[in-house]
Amino acid sequence: MATRMGIEITEWNRDRLVGTMPVAGNRQPFGLLHGGASAVLAETLGSYAAVMHVAPERIAVGTELSCTHHRAVRTGRVTGVATPLHVGGSVATFEIVISDEAGRRVCTARLTCMLRQRPPGERAAR
Repeated sequence: MATRMGIEITEWNRDRLVGTMPVAGNRQPFGLLHGGASAVLAETLGSYAAVMHVAPERIAVGTELSCTHHRAVRTGRVTGVATPLHVGGSVATFEIVISDEAGRRVCTARLTCMLRQRPPGERAAR
């Protein structure tokens, strides 16, 4: 899905994961960035960030996503920054702030992931 949406990861470490997504191709019928596209960006970034804390032995599975949409975007790219709020033994929660090219907050999201053992015999995603 990340490829289909045009999501590109631009920075990653254990404290911060950054990605961008074009508005073009991810708009709703009124020409605005679709709220669902913001949700996909948020869950993608938060999930990747969670996996960075537990891979390769474990996986992260999203269990709750909440998004508050603050302003509309019609053109350009949006940038999401995922930062950990809590990373424990079985649960991780991340805040994902999505901004437009002018640095204005477009969406604030929170993703909670369950951290699970990788199923026996399953290989890591590429």
